[in-house]
Amino acid sequence: MLIRLDDLRGPEIADLLQVHLDFMATLSPPESRHALDLEGIRTSDVTFWTAWGDGTLLGCGALKELTAEHGEIKSMHTAKAARGQGVAAAILETIPAEAGERNYRRLSLETGSMAGFRPAHKLYERYGFLDCPPFGEYVEDPNSVFMTLEIR
Repeated sequence: MLIRLDDLRGPEIADLLQVHLDFMATLSPPESRHALDLEGIRTSDVTFWTAWGDGTLLGCGALKELTAEHGEIKSMHTAKAARGQGVAAAILETIPAEAGERNYRRLSLETGSMAGFRPAHKLYERYGFLDCPPFGEYVEDPNSVFMTLEIR
């Protein structure tokens, strides 16, 4: 598996991000959806990685800078056919490493509270993320779980 920085120009990326947004729409009400669309990811404060295997897009994830010391994980998604193969874990190892290189002190994320998000909760917990209050511009929401990781 190859994890690489991505310029978001390939049609595969646009397709996977649309699948991600469509999936979020099946699980969360509109007011509780915080996933970024393609244009939202194409901003200077977001770095985007993709995972590839044998020329096939397996998954993606992004790091958004909130402050000079705080980043947010965004757009974590694994293609359905690649689930259970360690794609999300590989991306999740890449993002905190970059956050450390940037001297962030904290890395946070928002994900859904519904049963469909439980695999994500377990993954983040396995990597040391702990529940936290809303951060940045988020507000308390029964449909959201907020997690954070202190970077050493």
